[in-house]
Amino acid sequence: MNPDTPTLRRVLRLPCTIAVVGLSADASRPSFEVSQNMQAHGYRIVPVNPRYAGKGILGESCYASLTDIPFAVDIVNVFRRTEEVLPIADQAVQMGAKCLWQQIGVQNQEADQLVRAAGLVSVMNLCIKIERARLATGGY
Repeated sequence: MNPDTPTLRRVLRLPCTIAVVGLSADASRPSFEVSQNMQAHGYRIVPVNPRYAGKGILGESCYASLTDIPFAVDIVNVFRRTEEVLPIADQAVQMGAKCLWQQIGVQNQEADQLVRAAGLVSVMNLCIKIERARLATGGY
């Protein structure tokens, strides 16, 4: 079950750093469009994709994995297949993130249980961009 509206508002409060696992440099990909939108609304985006490690996406340095990020991250936003989320969740816990956010179509129940047991907020099968917009306009 996803968090209630007050919890989502707290998670998305600025300033906020979002590590985007699976962020593509291809502007036509949903991960790029969502991240660009979040960046335009004041969020710091940290690209995580081994294909682009050491290069820039959206003006930010890209890291090969979450464990390579040398600073604190608030949200780990996942654009990967459901079966790939569990090790990402484990890394999110280890790095002290506050939230694991699984994008639309991504619902790893084991990852959800892992991060909740560690005290993180867990969001599944929701788009962070859509939720930010909904909350900004006072939607339900």
